[in-house]
Amino acid sequence: MTDQLSKKILIVEDEYIIADVLRNLLQNAGYDICGIADSVDEALELIEINRPNFVLLDIYLKGKLTGIDLANQLTEENIPFVYLSANSNQSILEEAKKTNPYGFIVKPFREKDVLVALDIAVYRHENNLENKLRQNAALQKKVARIIDLQADWTYKLMQIGQALQPYIPFEYLSVGLKSNDNNNDEIGFMRIGFEEYQTIGPKELMVITNKKSYELSALKGKSTWEQLATWYDEKELQAAFNEQPMRKLITETFSMKSLLVFPVPLSGNQAIYFFFYGRRPDAYDSDHLILCDRFRNLIGDFAQIMVSDSKSPLGSNPVYNGVHRTAGRETSADLFAGIIGSSHLLLNVFDNVQQVAPADSSVLILGESGTGKERIAERIHYLSPRKSKPFIKVNCAALPATLIDSELFGHEKGSFTGAFERKIGRFEQAHTGTLFLDEIGEIPLELQVKLLRVLQEKEIERIGGRTTIKTDVRIIAATNRNLEMEVAEGRFRLDLYYRLNVFPIVMPPLRERKEDIPALANHFLIIYSRKTGKAIKGLSEKVLESMQTYRWPGNIRELENLIERSVLLAKSDFIDTIALPFQTEQPAMSFIANANVQTMKENEKTHILRALNECGWKIWGPGGAARLLNLPPTTLNSKMKKLGITRSFQK
Repeated sequence: MTDQLSKKILIVEDEYIIADVLRNLLQNAGYDICGIADSVDEALELIEINRPNFVLLDIYLKGKLTGIDLANQLTEENIPFVYLSANSNQSILEEAKKTNPYGFIVKPFREKDVLVALDIAVYRHENNLENKLRQNAALQKKVARIIDLQADWTYKLMQIGQALQPYIPFEYLSVGLKSNDNNNDEIGFMRIGFEEYQTIGPKELMVITNKKSYELSALKGKSTWEQLATWYDEKELQAAFNEQPMRKLITETFSMKSLLVFPVPLSGNQAIYFFFYGRRPDAYDSDHLILCDRFRNLIGDFAQIMVSDSKSPLGSNPVYNGVHRTAGRETSADLFAGIIGSSHLLLNVFDNVQQVAPADSSVLILGESGTGKERIAERIHYLSPRKSKPFIKVNCAALPATLIDSELFGHEKGSFTGAFERKIGRFEQAHTGTLFLDEIGEIPLELQVKLLRVLQEKEIERIGGRTTIKTDVRIIAATNRNLEMEVAEGRFRLDLYYRLNVFPIVMPPLRERKEDIPALANHFLIIYSRKTGKAIKGLSEKVLESMQTYRWPGNIRELENLIERSVLLAKSDFIDTIALPFQTEQPAMSFIANANVQTMKENEKTHILRALNECGWKIWGPGGAARLLNLPPTTLNSKMKKLGITRSFQK
């Protein structure tokens, strides 16, 4: 952390007493307070004069404008800020989250709370700056390499799209040239796998859309061309269709729901346009515009060379060399070996992993149980510079609260009853490597304080020890809980949340990536056929259809268990029936006709009762309900008590 980065702070707070307390404690800690403002207008004046390195920002200020309004301005000027607020309820956190703050201090605060929040903010900001520099350097090297490739420009253009994929995700990329002669040729690239794209030129687009060449030209001619980078969510894109008939055609043909337009001006009043399409309705936001601005010169240099070449696929005499379908790197298949699927949501996860793995940032993996969070954590480690160092896993949910401290930090011999020898904790074991804290939301509040201190100070003390031990550990945490709600309800520390949530990755549930179900089912079918010695050839279409309509509350883990059970029960070489626990999705008419809709609590109770009955009310061990439901036995027992499930419910 540089002195310049951490010293110069502006306080924006409309309560003078609080502002004065903040000034005194920060000055005593060595910070330079460059001003105090009680309104947005006054803050903007001080920012223009003093250019602070950080801003402490209250949400409610004097005047019509709020701290949220100022936060948007600070983001544009790349000035990091930390919010001050009198509460931490979920609605406030949601508003704060949209402006991408570097921290959140809840009033009333202690001196330590403020200093820790600033330390975390500096850590996050430094990581952000480091990532920007690394991204720019990596992209610059890739563009230079692509230009020098002995390949046609269509392939090179596809490689540029692939290089941008981790930063500006897309399922379909269309590139067009706007020039004075009204030539508006476009070439497209459909993503079909990780680092794999299908090239769609004018002829292919004519076949796919059933349009003639002159019809496509007419649609392009009627379409407006934005002068600045902009994005459209699903509703905005629908509203813009009248002025963008070509965008409408591509959106409807390829089932896209959002669009990012990235124009790059070239010489001679020309401009090359990158149209990034996503299948999520909210795939793009203002952060992507910042990336467009950052990458504009690099992409412009490449595009200028391309359009100046007589063999360019875009221009007055385009040269098009057919359809390309190729993986970007020969080793790409090995990067995510063992993780099955090619849905756009899973590919977005792969992009995030590829982007964050080389850095040393903390990563928070969010998602339901059984979605594969641990596998993604492993990939982050093995694609990082720490890949040859230890990868240590801790399942926080499986440890009693009294043992987590000893498990993480270790203990000295005789430090407590039963400590017969020294124990080396997981932080020490993971030194120079990666520590994966699974189910981080299960850690009790009192230990969260110690964990935060260790993450900030990078040193630990064993229980009963008298010396501190320096640690160099990268943290990857995972949880199936909504940590923002946990923070709002007082079960998870806000400062620890911001310290862990530097780079979040959201794992999609299986019900949102149903196109991956056949590949996953066949993968597990092969595994368990070999284990049982059975020659199972496959699953029937009827079975696959029923699996596609099931909600999969247990996600991939539930699918694996179901295939294992089906293989064990199979009496032929083909599985044509499968015992799905129950259906949560009903046909529309029957759903409307059924007035006795169960509550979520009743649904959960019904689900657990079905599992218990299927397992003969056996809870623990092989063939038990806990294993069938993919729950720890203690968790299942706790749920049964809360729901009032006893043996008297047995049918």
